[in-house]
Amino acid sequence: MNPIEITSEAFREGARIPDEFTCKGANLSPPISFGPMPPGTKSIVVICDDPDAPSGLFTHWILYNIPAGTEHISKGVPKKPVLIDGSRHGTNSYGRMEYSGPACPPGTTHHYHFDAYALDMVLALRAPVTRRDIGHAMEGHILGNGSLIGLFSR
Repeated sequence: MNPIEITSEAFREGARIPDEFTCKGANLSPPISFGPMPPGTKSIVVICDDPDAPSGLFTHWILYNIPAGTEHISKGVPKKPVLIDGSRHGTNSYGRMEYSGPACPPGTTHHYHFDAYALDMVLALRAPVTRRDIGHAMEGHILGNGSLIGLFSR
């Protein structure tokens, strides 16, 4: 599997995620850059998970069917099920088809994983699409992946 570099102009690997991208601020999705993608990439998936959540893995964002040539996702992705470029939001652990930023219990620090996956296909899924649905649909179709981890505490 090919490694994919993921960066953000808002925070670096292992650094604190600025408040504007969390429940403490405007709750905007952060800008994410990734690439280069492996040859044969047909679509990209971005998922933000919190593995430190008390209830287990908590998904804050699923954006799938991002067009293959995309290298950057701008700050503040619209909170719509389908975006103008054809990208689609999956359902996060709050039950919403949008980005919902970090929001951990007071007195704790959590690690938020922004993962990108290059797929050899465009996913044919019917909404609402859960984290489990995405995971199953991607099996056997991942050409490459990478992760950017940011921290948040209250």
